[in-house]
Amino acid sequence: MSLNERISKIIEYSRLTPSEFADEIDVQRSSISHITSGRNKPSLEFIIKIKSRFPELLWDWLVTGEGEMLKSPLPESEINEENTEEEKIKTTPLPDLFTMMKDDDEFGSDETETEAPKSSPGESFIPAKDKAQEKISDSQRLENSGDHILGQLLDNQQNKIKRIVLFYENGKFESFEP
Repeated sequence: MSLNERISKIIEYSRLTPSEFADEIDVQRSSISHITSGRNKPSLEFIIKIKSRFPELLWDWLVTGEGEMLKSPLPESEINEENTEEEKIKTTPLPDLFTMMKDDDEFGSDETETEAPKSSPGESFIPAKDKAQEKISDSQRLENSGDHILGQLLDNQQNKIKRIVLFYENGKFESFEP
């Protein structure tokens, strides 16, 4: 049996399509078709990728075609143990959403809120401001009285703007003249 035929047999053993097999061993899909058709011979890197993905294959069979394809099968006692474990897994039903609920009374109820953890002694305590006091402090007038502001407006009407200069953080500036 040629190396190309052995690789075809490995693809059959894997129960994958040639393109899935190529993806599985991380090679280009076209290389699989070239090798299985006999156009190209597989490289050592290609064979190593197959062996690393399928460690149950024997090196001697893969490289020379001598001996068995697979390592010796498991003893019957181990096979029976695996089958019973698989059967246990298959027969155990998964609970659904409704069987997990304890009572119908709990359906749709909100979760109870938990208390916030108390602050540790290392943290400083900042008293919360009273909402009414906060509104008053936000709405207080500036110290300047209305007469003073009116005086400034009249002074500004007499003074005319000659130039406005804007300075930017990056050191540039713009100058505007009316």
